Amino acid sequence: MSPSTAADHRVAPFLAADVGGTHARIALVAPAANRKQPIDVLHYRRYQCAAWPSLTAVLRDFVEQLPGVAQEPAPAECAVACAGYVLGDAIVNENLPWPVSIGDIRQSLGIRRVAVINDFEALAYATQFVDQADTRAVIDAIRPTAPGPVLVMGPGTGLGSAVLMPGEPHAHVLATEAGQISLAPGTERERQVLPLLAHGRDYVSYENALSGPGLLNLYRALCSLHRTSPAATTPADVTAAALAGQDPAAVEALDMFCGLLGSFVGDLVMLYGARGGVYLAGGILPQIHGFLASSTFAERYFNKGVMRAYLQQVPVRLIEHGQLGVMGAAGWFLEERRNT
Repeated sequence: MSPSTAADHRVAPFLAADVGGTHARIALVAPAANRKQPIDVLHYRRYQCAAWPSLTAVLRDFVEQLPGVAQEPAPAECAVACAGYVLGDAIVNENLPWPVSIGDIRQSLGIRRVAVINDFEALAYATQFVDQADTRAVIDAIRPTAPGPVLVMGPGTGLGSAVLMPGEPHAHVLATEAGQISLAPGTERERQVLPLLAHGRDYVSYENALSGPGLLNLYRALCSLHRTSPAATTPADVTAAALAGQDPAAVEALDMFCGLLGSFVGDLVMLYGARGGVYLAGGILPQIHGFLASSTFAERYFNKGVMRAYLQQVPVRLIEHGQLGVMGAAGWFLEERRNT
């Protein structure tokens, strides 16, 4: 990314939002005075989406809670990182608890400009500023990381993926819909599960298995194969039961989840030539880091025939979502402003 410029420092503080199916992370940000990161976070709050009637209501509450709001001008610009895509006035995403109207945000809050970026595009953009000390190793490379594209992906309410493409004067982000690629089973057990996942669907994507709802899909399919009644009713229940070793179907479901994830990540590394490494994000993986490390993830990641040696040179690390989404959205927004 280009260094901060004098013009950046004249940009008034603006809103940056990272909106997912479960949480909305909102910040008031301003261009940073140093080159290590694009923005300074002035104020930050995380909201439970289901507790609010709309994104407009969330943003209004955040603005009203800002110190000195009665004396200072309200933010006039907003960068929104959100899963889905823009169609006319709306952000289309079936995983959000409510529709998002860009026009409503503008009119209700007096915001002049609302810019929208995909949530994993924002995360990928933000990885330029990640301190490796704040990440956790899943797979270490056998040699120092080579310059090249960086893959960012992860399961949450859905399955997101984007690629940071290095370049001058600044990097670019490639948005993808990799989560919608057709699910490819890699073991006999996964081939038994696939027809059960396909029940009621004419197409099974990786997202149907590698997401919170997908984990529940795997669990229910395996309960059917175990000939037991599902005891867990939410993805969190499945994860908790698996980590506690209390439910054989839950343990198998989480292990299958990790194995499929390893295989899929390896495929994407080869597809995008991601020599720069992989960052795993999303709401699920930080909770199961220990389980992931002892699962079949690495075995399936490397199981790519003659490409094994290539993959051994690509590290895989886990990042916490935290404020990265708002940082990425804000940094991207500032870059767009410079180029327009």
